[in-house]
Amino acid sequence: MFAREAGIVFRAPKRTLGDLEAETAAKLIAAAADIALVVDAKGIIRDVAFGNDELAKEGYEKWVGHPWIDTVTVESRPKVEEMLSDAASAKGPISWRQVNHPSKRSGDVPIRYSAVQIGSNGRFVVVGRDLRTVAALQQRLVDAQQSMEREYARMRHAETRYRLLFQIASEPVLIVDANSLKVVEANPAAAELLNKSVKKLTGKGFLDLFGTESAKAIQAQLATVRATGRADEITAKLHEGRQQCVVTASLFRQDTTSHFLVRLGSVGNTGLSPRSSTKLSNVMESMPDGFVVTDVDRRILTANPAFLDLAQLAAEEQARGQPLERWLGRPGIDLNALITNMREHGSVRNFSTVVRGEYGSSEDVEISAVSALDGEHPCYGFSIRNTDRTGRKQRSKNELPRSVEQLTGLVGRVPLKDLVRETTDIIEKLCIEAALELTNDNRAAAAEMLGLSRQSLYSKLRRFGISDDED
Repeated sequence: MFAREAGIVFRAPKRTLGDLEAETAAKLIAAAADIALVVDAKGIIRDVAFGNDELAKEGYEKWVGHPWIDTVTVESRPKVEEMLSDAASAKGPISWRQVNHPSKRSGDVPIRYSAVQIGSNGRFVVVGRDLRTVAALQQRLVDAQQSMEREYARMRHAETRYRLLFQIASEPVLIVDANSLKVVEANPAAAELLNKSVKKLTGKGFLDLFGTESAKAIQAQLATVRATGRADEITAKLHEGRQQCVVTASLFRQDTTSHFLVRLGSVGNTGLSPRSSTKLSNVMESMPDGFVVTDVDRRILTANPAFLDLAQLAAEEQARGQPLERWLGRPGIDLNALITNMREHGSVRNFSTVVRGEYGSSEDVEISAVSALDGEHPCYGFSIRNTDRTGRKQRSKNELPRSVEQLTGLVGRVPLKDLVRETTDIIEKLCIEAALELTNDNRAAAAEMLGLSRQSLYSKLRRFGISDDED
């Protein structure tokens, strides 16, 4: 047995196959290939057979009498020439090459061909295999790979967001292994409360952080959470010192391991120490961008001075308890869309709208918002950034938008009938300017070109500000 480049051939074909008749050989070739061609020394297709019903429907039987090279796409022609040349000089079958055939039914049809010269008259038998099924499988594999990559990126971003939230949360939070009751992770707030570094807390026994009696109560609480999924919060005393805290635990699974998410709140049930609460309040008050917190009914609970300036209010009491849509966006439109997106995605970034001042001013703003609906007091938070700080003059009511971008930017802020009217004015003005340019500023000729009277044209010129003082 001997091997060639294209594969392994029969060791004794004359003895084992005998004298095959032409009909038998044709059946074997047609059965072994999706498509088989008989090509003469000049590259002309003399016969064709199909072992694939889908290829038979392509109408390729019309190839007989035509050069093989004319049946393939442009980039496949050099491959056909190389296959015929290699088959003429080789003693055995040549390596497989992919060739594409044009098709009106399904685009290019990829076929994998191999050619072998037969007899002494220079003819070739070319057998091909349809690669469309393989191509479809490859495309499905690529799509699946891309889907996995997108899902991996989404999970990575989600993990980053939750880890960042875990780190910056002002409420002390611990993640405890449900089996060993050892601390797996702790956020900086928990480290500050327990007066230990995060590194020292990791791996430490969770019950060792509390006094003896409190540790027993917490152990019973965790057993209840493990059995039922929930348990009432308890008040416990820390091991070092007399400080008390409220312990709340919930169970979650990660991979095949169960963990407790433990929150340590103050006895006053605020979850914030007075110092951290003061810091947060000072930061919100000093923010250059507006910041508003509303309840689920979108009534303002608190607002910082930057928002009061945008809304032209003198004190926070004027805003507290009022609906946010009184100043934000178009009533019943922008805020509804914003809340819908928040309920669906949890947060919204760079939502463009306007803030209407109490005395008629209007400022373009971008809003980033988040919903916090899981706590005891569900609420919405809005960060409002003024995007019109360049000091440019506001466009007057009679001035028209100069571009499609400006016009589409008015969607959601201006009623549709006003947008349609402004669009008509823009087109009318552009047509008048084009007519004046074509007529070298001949007003009479421009009026005739536009089908207007001169008086009507002069009126429109003054309306659009095209006419000058001399006119």
